Amino acid sequence: MHVPFNRPYVTGVELDYVREAIANHHLSGDGPFTKRCHEWIRQRLGCGTALLTHSCTAALEMAAILADVGPGDEVIMPSYTFVSTANAFVLRGAVPVFVDIRNDTLNLDENLIEAAITSRTKAIAPVHYAGVGCDMDRIMEIANHRKLVVIEDAAQGLLSSYQGRPLGTFGQLSAISFHETKNVIAGEGGALVVNDEAFAHRAEVIREKGTNRTQFRRGEVDKYTWVDIGSSYLPSEIVAAFLWAQLEQADALTDWRREIWTRYHEAFADLEKKDRVRRPVVPSETLHNGHLYYLLMPNAAQRTQALQALAERDINAVFHYVPLHSSPAGRKYGRAAGDLVMTDDLASRLLRLPLYPGMTTEEQHRVIEAVHSL
Repeated sequence: MHVPFNRPYVTGVELDYVREAIANHHLSGDGPFTKRCHEWIRQRLGCGTALLTHSCTAALEMAAILADVGPGDEVIMPSYTFVSTANAFVLRGAVPVFVDIRNDTLNLDENLIEAAITSRTKAIAPVHYAGVGCDMDRIMEIANHRKLVVIEDAAQGLLSSYQGRPLGTFGQLSAISFHETKNVIAGEGGALVVNDEAFAHRAEVIREKGTNRTQFRRGEVDKYTWVDIGSSYLPSEIVAAFLWAQLEQADALTDWRREIWTRYHEAFADLEKKDRVRRPVVPSETLHNGHLYYLLMPNAAQRTQALQALAERDINAVFHYVPLHSSPAGRKYGRAAGDLVMTDDLASRLLRLPLYPGMTTEEQHRVIEAVHSL
């Protein structure tokens, strides 16, 4: 039996909604399904404005423009993240400043942020790794004191919370992913969440190629024209229709993932007691969404051996990010704030296990049994 790392889950009504979108004769962006998705995000997150994008990368790029990040500016972020977190700002000419991560959550270490701030710092981009919230109280305190924009990379954080508040609602702006590996999927897709309404109007303009077309559609102007920089960040109605089928089942999908996550967590408690692995740490003030389950092996060599042993059993376990500060582009475009000891160490030992809605008990048992035999 092959156990994949991820298997995209279909709720069963996606094709019905795609057919409905076709019957509506509106296949470009911002049709009826897009509006339903916008409203769902606004209600569940409690934000003022939510805008679907064709990817989380696109949402981050929009956020960089909205924050007026430009040449010479610096943006503080973890090195242990996907390349889009940094790329969005590098494209504006800014410098990613990589800060080390916490040993427990693998999130940006809030205690190292202030030391990384310079006169050129423009923003902080915390990443909620594995759907576990960063210490947003401390991050927002620093940002407010220093007058910095906070852009949350909540790609993995939909329906997770910190101190009872949804991830993606703390910073002025945040980005969510609907990539096929995420909890709620559209194949490719994302959303920009605007928590500071001062950014809302311009966000609509940037998303529509720098035009005021959205305002024209609402009857607020008699014609639309080019008014600002921007790009084509809208997804089609086909994507939105597929996503709507997923959003309708978002709570059930999240509960399902948490159940699988919990079974893993309980199954490996004995290995942790024997110091054979370290399990994920979820602080009491956070509620995670079961996005992914990982184990930290004792050292890099044992991680490599584990990946090979699992592959031989036809189980597709994987590592995760190669730290950006040590990547060729990271060295070229960014800089590290101090020694990133935790980032280098944890990244070399992390092993991600298969986890997806629809994963059978038999599939999960095979993974658990295989890990115990390492």
